[in-house]
Amino acid sequence: MRRMSWKIGATVFAIGAALVGMNALYAQQPGFKRVELQRIDTSTPGWEAVLMRAEFEPKAEVGKHTHPGNEVAYILEGALELSVEGQAPRTLKQGDSFSLPANTVHWAKNVAKGPTKVLVTYIVEKGKPIATPVKTAMK
Repeated sequence: MRRMSWKIGATVFAIGAALVGMNALYAQQPGFKRVELQRIDTSTPGWEAVLMRAEFEPKAEVGKHTHPGNEVAYILEGALELSVEGQAPRTLKQGDSFSLPANTVHWAKNVAKGPTKVLVTYIVEKGKPIATPVKTAMK
């Protein structure tokens, strides 16, 4: 019994470490980062609102990914080409906004000459990663 508990614990630890590692690698894409500004509980139990600033260096992109809840965003600076699976890419510039429903596959790249900064609010289930990479070829 003791040996089985140890194996289960080791397996859970290994899975957790792999997920954290995957998210850390994903978050460290060259020229792209998310800066957490605020995290609060919502009035819906088990959900939270996370306010972040996404920063893209010139020509940087973030690969295909999803979020476990809604994303609401506003372009603070620069310009972004936003691609959503099944839709034509669209270019958003300073002052534009967009929103995406939960689990929508999307990706983006900076199309400005300088940096692009985006203010983003995620309404997500607590305990889930903010972003999960989608393992398919980029379009």
